[in-house]
Amino acid sequence: MADRTRLQDAVRRSRLRDTWDEAHDFDPADPMVGLDRHDMGGPVLKRRTVLRLLAASGALTAAHLMPGIGMMPARAAAGGTLRAGWSAVGEFRTIDPAQINQVLLFQISSNVLSGLTHINPQLQAEGDLAIDWKVDSAGTEYVFNLREGVTFHNGDPFTADDVLFTWQRSKDPDKSIHSRVVANVAGIEKLGTHKIRITLKAPQASLLVKTLERSSGRAMTIVSRGALENMGASDYGLRAVGTGPFRVTDHQLGQSMTLERFEDYYDPERPKLDRIVITPIIDPEPLAAAIEAGDIHIIGGNPVAPELVDRFESNPDLNVSIVPGPGFQGVFLNPWREPMKVPDFSKPIEELKKEQGFMVRLAIAKAIDRDLYIRQAQFGRATPAYGTINPAMGFYFDDSLGATSEQAFDADAARKLLADAGFPGGEGFPKLKILCTPAARRDCLVIRNILKKNLGIDIELDTKDFPVLLDEFQTMDFDLCRLGSGGDFDPDDGVVDWVQTSSKFNGRKRDKAEMPFGFFSDPEVDALVAEQSTTADVEARKALVQKVNRIASNKVVQAFLYHPADVLVTRKEVDFPAESRIPGLVDMDRVTLAG
Repeated sequence: MADRTRLQDAVRRSRLRDTWDEAHDFDPADPMVGLDRHDMGGPVLKRRTVLRLLAASGALTAAHLMPGIGMMPARAAAGGTLRAGWSAVGEFRTIDPAQINQVLLFQISSNVLSGLTHINPQLQAEGDLAIDWKVDSAGTEYVFNLREGVTFHNGDPFTADDVLFTWQRSKDPDKSIHSRVVANVAGIEKLGTHKIRITLKAPQASLLVKTLERSSGRAMTIVSRGALENMGASDYGLRAVGTGPFRVTDHQLGQSMTLERFEDYYDPERPKLDRIVITPIIDPEPLAAAIEAGDIHIIGGNPVAPELVDRFESNPDLNVSIVPGPGFQGVFLNPWREPMKVPDFSKPIEELKKEQGFMVRLAIAKAIDRDLYIRQAQFGRATPAYGTINPAMGFYFDDSLGATSEQAFDADAARKLLADAGFPGGEGFPKLKILCTPAARRDCLVIRNILKKNLGIDIELDTKDFPVLLDEFQTMDFDLCRLGSGGDFDPDDGVVDWVQTSSKFNGRKRDKAEMPFGFFSDPEVDALVAEQSTTADVEARKALVQKVNRIASNKVVQAFLYHPADVLVTRKEVDFPAESRIPGLVDMDRVTLAG
């Protein structure tokens, strides 16, 4: 028996070496050589393609070579009611994908609505309502075969017409805050009841993993025309009707939302649960008490307060899963408020560094000791951030940015900048307010203490519930604002959504007569972001993305803080399979509950 085991181990190691060598058999100057349009077709990206892209990005590990490693054995459908607590939120404003502007909301909608594609734990696109797809040689024409026999929760059949309706609705900026996500779509043509052609204005690297993806993209998350007409947009936002594994059966604003198994879901093996009750819980301690007592089974929503993670890990009744998080966090500085005013970011960095407002912004960014901040505020579970592109993106992440960015920590240089701006040792510096949520209050106290120590300035905390904070952020009604992003699976999520003049979060509701842009604007960045979005060559796109990230960092789009760890906490009786462990999401269609 021992000899047989050793032989099996030797064979397994040999296969792993062969697969590893095959994945790395490419020209580093052009890792796409040998991959053609057939490799990039669907219903899922080919395993060879995925391994090649992971190897090219330096993210390939032995775990990727062994499908199923670390996965728990599937249990029979147990049914039952799973109770979920959504962290640091008091209400679910909408799950209409056209209006969702928070990760915690598309975590819910991902269980209710579908897209043509959905991402897997490796952030690769897989077919959802699309069975498969083919791409033309120019990379501008995609033909999708759609699933037949799919129905919406209200009984309406899903057809190609629903894709066209969703597109028409999403491209209208009066109806969707994500209209720019489909700006590169020249047209969608119905080729049959369950077949469409999408024509792009230019090749788009992020089409499958952003625009058509059911969670993060939101622009092409398929909505029900019949339900919208019958319910109206407001009611649809509270109880959206889709084709997903669960349907909304009860929800009133400010209260729990109940999801029930959709018996006619296209996959008869899913979902496993009968029902999910999702309750908003604003404060960390009640959330912790609820899961420790068994009142809830799982935590979703905003990130778990970092001070709770050690406590959860030491609890034998809980499981804690930690993976790199797809997002960034930082402090936005209002460029329309003194003494940080910068009405024109388009100037060269050396010219900006001569202006008082920019010197103040850069002084604040340079004064933040990110390592100290992460130890004190995030309990060591984070990666220092200097831009919007996060480590979960692997290939596009620039791990050298921290050493070259103007924001690199240097207390002496920060103090000199502040002195040159007219505030030596913080003398005469006005007391500014930092807008934050109750959950981020402790976090902001750490920031305040660091800035007091290194610059001698006083920052006052202005605590608001998240919906209020978001409104004030979008109207540019703040001095400083502690905010960030999550669910960023493709570079477009980090640059299109955040650093262009027309980005959807860039002061969208501001008074445009008084503020020509929101928190940042640079024509060079606008052009580079647009170029990377339509660049199919991955190496060329990487260079453009990293250039944008450097400019955004150096010109202080915000004072970047950290890239978070993604922490998922469940009770032991919850089987949350590895197949569903997608960073930033809480997909529960494969989850089972013991007992």
